[in-house]
Amino acid sequence: MAMTLRLPDDLDAKLTERARRERRSKQELAIEAIREAQDRAELKVDDVLAELMDSDAEILDYLK
Repeated sequence: MAMTLRLPDDLDAKLTERARRERRSKQELAIEAIREAQDRAELKVDDVLAELMDSDAEILDYLK
């Protein structure tokens, strides 16, 4: 799906420079950054759920 992304000038300049250095497109770098951010967010949720499962294990066993 197509999307237009408007970046502040300073961020666009940094992205442009990185893309040039890495010989990759700005689109590739943006997609990679979004995927990595999503992965980090999912890890946080998984960590919280695991922590809750541990801390509430006794209650959860009782409810079974």
